[in-house]
Amino acid sequence: MNAFDYLFEKTSALEKLFLVGKEEISFKQLYDDALTLACRIEEEVGHNKHIILLSVNNLFFIKSYLAIIKSGNICIPLDPAIEKENFRYIFELTNPVLTFSTKDNERRLDLKSETCILPDTLDKFQPKDNKINGETFDKERCAEIIFTSGSTGKPKGVMISHKNLMANTESIIEYLNLSGNDRMLVVLPFYYCYGLSLLHTHLKAGGSVVLNNSFIFLGNIINDLKTYKCSGFAGVPSHFQILLRKSDSFKKTVFPDLKYVTQAGGKLATIFIDEFRESFPAVKFIVMYGQTEATARLSYLPPELYEKKMGSMGKGIPGVELKVVHENGEKVKPGETGEVIAQGDNIMIGYFADEDGTQNTIRNGWLYTGDLGTVDNDGYIYLTARKKEIIKVRGKRISPKEIEAVILELTDVIDCSVEGVDDEIEGELLKATVYIRKDAADIVTKESIMEHCSRKLALFKIPRVYELKQELTISATGKKIKK
Repeated sequence: MNAFDYLFEKTSALEKLFLVGKEEISFKQLYDDALTLACRIEEEVGHNKHIILLSVNNLFFIKSYLAIIKSGNICIPLDPAIEKENFRYIFELTNPVLTFSTKDNERRLDLKSETCILPDTLDKFQPKDNKINGETFDKERCAEIIFTSGSTGKPKGVMISHKNLMANTESIIEYLNLSGNDRMLVVLPFYYCYGLSLLHTHLKAGGSVVLNNSFIFLGNIINDLKTYKCSGFAGVPSHFQILLRKSDSFKKTVFPDLKYVTQAGGKLATIFIDEFRESFPAVKFIVMYGQTEATARLSYLPPELYEKKMGSMGKGIPGVELKVVHENGEKVKPGETGEVIAQGDNIMIGYFADEDGTQNTIRNGWLYTGDLGTVDNDGYIYLTARKKEIIKVRGKRISPKEIEAVILELTDVIDCSVEGVDDEIEGELLKATVYIRKDAADIVTKESIMEHCSRKLALFKIPRVYELKQELTISATGKKIKK
């Protein structure tokens, strides 16, 4: 089965709105429009070709994305703000036959007009015959390639199959218990696997989505949650840090329709989760863990177990098996540290044009995540760090996450990152970059941070170098932008 047919299996005839807000469209109209566009794409290029999609979250993106997948071709959604150099690298690597793009990127990236489909030309891109090829569809086929940051500096293309999309969507709907009554405020971009999972699950469940592309304006987020009666919100750590600490308006607002929030995309310090739960006791806070290589999601922690299993990323979602293993492949005992590995129908096909990278990451059917963790006696997993994040100072291995969590206990701190920096005498020193509220410059100082750390950390774990900032800038995916 094609993932498109799976997503619309029970909703293709629904007249209710799927997209709500500034742009609106019903399930039926979206299905019809995407199917028509898929027929035209198939007529134009056939099957199994690469097609790039460059757009912010909007109706143009949704229609194009669904149509490309339905046509039997491979969608490559990219950050519309992608650097020219990275775009050229991906373009030459994948050799796309078409590019769906907004006008500004057509000019900025020098796209060929004859193979570039723009929003205002989408309706003109009509098929001669409104029928799609009826051949039996192999769900093992690649549906999309999601590019992520690579360890070498070059983007890595994660190949996701139709089976991967269907399996992960089914699992997420099951553990979140999504239904047609759910409405999600989407601030995560669709070129990011977490964002795409929101699109897939709400399409399949018959729910609805509201798009907001301007998270920096907190007033808009608050208004959208209330105006459109959103029942769900999904974010990465920086989203929650900004909502809770940048101002007091979010915590003081009542959201009568908000039932749950989900958090993934990195470990959020428990101090923020506690702060959210205290401010909104009726809203479920669901901690999740995933990777692009796993389509989106690998584990979740049921909210009713949060206090008992505080700091845990939970257990595998339905259909996913997780283990923490030593380098020899044996399972760790409770308290021991090893690498988290995963197995399930959501695990990627592999990296595009990177056989070595694929073989290093997928071994004997298991995805080696690169994340280090431990387990408790009940099998719940606790992440400690990523392999590449471990810092060695004077021969001692240090996880920056532990130090960051301590500094984040200071209520005037919005965010913090700890890294190792070169030093002529010591070899390597710990540096803390700390983002504080604008009105706290006289309160949070290097001395006050060090004093707080000295009460919680061993001496060798206390950063010696500090940089205090008042502006936290994040990308569309919620990652911090270092200036």
